[in-house]
Amino acid sequence: MSDEVAPGFVRVRLDLSYDGKDFSGWAKQREGRRTVQGEIESAIRTVTRSKETYELTVAGRTDAGVHARGQVAHVDLPAEVWAEHEEKLLRRLAGRLPHDVRVWKVAEAPAGFNARFSAIWRRYAYRVTDHHGGVDPLLRGHVLWHDWPLDVAAMNEAAGHLVGEHDFAAYCKKREGATTIRTLQQLSWERGADGIITATVRADAFCHNMVRSLVGALLFVGDGHRPVEWPGQVLAARVRDSAVHVVRPHGLTLEEVGYPVDSELAARNIAARNKRSLPGEGCC
Repeated sequence: MSDEVAPGFVRVRLDLSYDGKDFSGWAKQREGRRTVQGEIESAIRTVTRSKETYELTVAGRTDAGVHARGQVAHVDLPAEVWAEHEEKLLRRLAGRLPHDVRVWKVAEAPAGFNARFSAIWRRYAYRVTDHHGGVDPLLRGHVLWHDWPLDVAAMNEAAGHLVGEHDFAAYCKKREGATTIRTLQQLSWERGADGIITATVRADAFCHNMVRSLVGALLFVGDGHRPVEWPGQVLAARVRDSAVHVVRPHGLTLEEVGYPVDSELAARNIAARNKRSLPGEGCC
């Protein structure tokens, strides 16, 4: 399976960021709901003076309230539109977009590139503080306050049992027909000099609510409400556990999306569409 660019069109990669506070997530929704996709598509239509809307494909759809620093998307534009607006598109988008979303780079994508299916990993950060006084008011839109002292070493120990390829059904909101098998490449916590504790979470892909569910489980370990073995036990059960809380979205930021070298983009694009199974299990 492939998604070759239609004749007469050019695939354009956009690197962007946004503050998710006032957005109902990335994806376009019913009329009246403000979304990142909707704002950018509207801006492209306006600055290129196009009659139709050219749809964006994104590396990772973010939920309402989640931020992004290193989001990636692509759009297929008619070659004549791209040729006319290529040099001035970035500046014109800066003048048209609202201040809580920015496009930092636009460029013709290499052959085989797909913002979603060519990606080999996504890296998120979740920021939390356990300071008795709460969150710095200037950071309150990006840092969660946890009103219990957190043991970072215990959270890292528990996180070690979750890294690798697993069925993360216990930490995902199930979607019909979609697999919950993912390869979690990194899950680690670090307390900064400012007292803010940052979780770095990197995987080949994420299912719905996965990062915030993992964070919620590990916070329970950090504050002593659960033993370090508990998150791994929940994972092994492969069913949603009512004790796993999905933490609030404002502490979560999509930091970076990784892609292979250009010569491997097309192969990755195809491989990422295959339904996954764990070793020893049937694919269907």
